[in-house]
Amino acid sequence: MAEQVLESVQSKYGAVAESTLSSNDEGVRAVAEAFGYSAEELTSIPAEANMGLSCGNPTATANIRTGEVVVDLGSGGGLDVFLAARMVGPTGRAIGIDMTPSMIERARANAVSGGYTNVEFYQSTIDRIPLPDSSVDCVISNCVINLAPDKQAVFREIARVLKPGGRVAISDIALKEELPEAVATSMAAYVGCIAGAILIEEYRNGLAQAGLEHVQIVDSGADLNAYAKVENQAGCCSPAMDGDDGSSCCAPSSATLHEELTEVLSKYNVNQGAASVKIYALKPTAKTCCGPNCCA
Repeated sequence: MAEQVLESVQSKYGAVAESTLSSNDEGVRAVAEAFGYSAEELTSIPAEANMGLSCGNPTATANIRTGEVVVDLGSGGGLDVFLAARMVGPTGRAIGIDMTPSMIERARANAVSGGYTNVEFYQSTIDRIPLPDSSVDCVISNCVINLAPDKQAVFREIARVLKPGGRVAISDIALKEELPEAVATSMAAYVGCIAGAILIEEYRNGLAQAGLEHVQIVDSGADLNAYAKVENQAGCCSPAMDGDDGSSCCAPSSATLHEELTEVLSKYNVNQGAASVKIYALKPTAKTCCGPNCCA
C-alpha cells in the first residue's frame, strides 16, 4: 500500500512539476497568498518555484537567522528554499529534499535562473534524509508530511538531523476529527493532502515520541477551499509533456492534481474536519535526567 501511495504521489506531483503553473498565473498566486505569502515574497523568487501547492508559509514563522542551515522537506520547485536562502545569507545554506525527479530538476533550474549560490537540492524520500546527524539548525516543510506513509519515520529523521536546540517550523494539513470513509479511502484525497493527514493530537504525540519537545500546533484558520482557485489553470500541459506549443491541454482522462482535489472539495466540507496548521517544536539541548541516572 505504501509503495502504491508513493507512486501515485510521485506521478501527480511530477506532472505538476512538468506543467507551466507558476506565480504568473493568477490562481496559483492567489493560493499562495491565501496561505500566507506576501506579494513581495512571491516576486522576490523565480515565479516557477510556486505551483499552488502550499498550505502555509513556514519561513514566516521559523525565525531563520543569518548563517544557519535550513532544510525543507518536500521542497517542490524551491519556493521555501529560496525564501530561506535570502534569510540565511551567503554564510548559510538552504537545502531542499524532494522525492520527485522532475521537481528536483525544476528547482535546480530555478536556482540557476535566480542566481542562488547557497542552495542545494537532493532527491530522496523524507523518511530518509540524506544529511548527517545534528547538522541542521531548522527543519521546515510545507504541506508534505501528510503525504508520507510512515510519518513516525519522518519525525525521527527530523530529530536526528537537527542540532541540539534546533527547531521545527512546519505548515501542514492535520485533522480535527476523523474523515468520512469515502474521503479517507480516496486516493485523490490522499494525493491532495487530505486523506493522508493525521489527527492533531496524533501529530503532537508523534513529534514528542521522536524526542522533540515544546510541541505547539496552531490552527491557522486558512480556508482549504483556496486550492480550487487553481482549477482553471491546472489542466494545461507544458510543451515537454504533450509535444506541442503549449496551447493544448492534457487528455480529459488524466485529471490533474488540482482538478482532483477540487472535485473532493466540492463533495466534502474539508474545513469541518481538517485544518491548515502551524507546527513548532524544539530538539532538546541535552538529555533530561531522571533521578540519579539519565534517561536512555
